[in-house]
Amino acid sequence: MTSDSPEPKLTLELDDGEKAMLAALLKQTIAADPFSMSQRLRQLRAILEKLEPPATRPQRYPVPKPAGTPSLLLARKKGRRR
Repeated sequence: MTSDSPEPKLTLELDDGEKAMLAALLKQTIAADPFSMSQRLRQLRAILEKLEPPATRPQRYPVPKPAGTPSLLLARKKGRRR
């Protein structure tokens, strides 16, 4: 096999119980390994993310306006002084 040829893709048909068992085994293996930054653990974490995608993260705050652009609060304050 040459390095240019793609590797065959392995697909597994697992039911929910089997996926849960496999995910639990991966979590246990990852937690027990003393080398947390090893290539092996990175691969195991990638597999775990495919089995159990991480929960969606909350939305971040909007990007701050550039300097010199007045905020709505400042515009309201200026309007009240009149």
